[in-house]
Amino acid sequence: MATPQHAKQTLFGPGVKRLELSTQKIVELADNTRWSDAFSLDEIEAMAEYMLVYQVDNNAVVVKEGSKEAFLCLLVKGKMGVFKESSDQSTRSINQIRCGKTFGEMSLVDGEPRSAAVAAIMPSTILVITQANFDKLIEEKPRLAINLVMHIAKLTSQRLRQSSGMLVDALVK
Repeated sequence: MATPQHAKQTLFGPGVKRLELSTQKIVELADNTRWSDAFSLDEIEAMAEYMLVYQVDNNAVVVKEGSKEAFLCLLVKGKMGVFKESSDQSTRSINQIRCGKTFGEMSLVDGEPRSAAVAAIMPSTILVITQANFDKLIEEKPRLAINLVMHIAKLTSQRLRQSSGMLVDALVK
């Protein structure tokens, strides 16, 4: 039986290529990020079995605003941009994601459509936990899944606090 890491999945469109890397190489990629602050090496090794690796070309879209595919991405190389469509139908850059940061994690928790688009602004490498692999993680390693959900909750809380501060600043101007 194939491990979750080797499940055949086509999540992304042009410019995003699946890489077949060993679990140990995935551990090294994840451990060289801030995830090593949030998770022990044993936890990273266990999670690596549920991660897929993708190489993302410059300008390739990883997340489409409004899409419903659920997956979490950990950026391990490169830089990604977050883009939001405004009320006048123009697309605006609202943030940049640097190495060691995650994106898309809310979709694993709430299942809602994506609130923004994410595209590479330079060639990048991402580690991905799909909804199917997240569900397997919950079933097979519930304690680790709880730790991951708590990490997602902390990230979401931090981002909400940051957004609230930016909103107040924008209203004052």
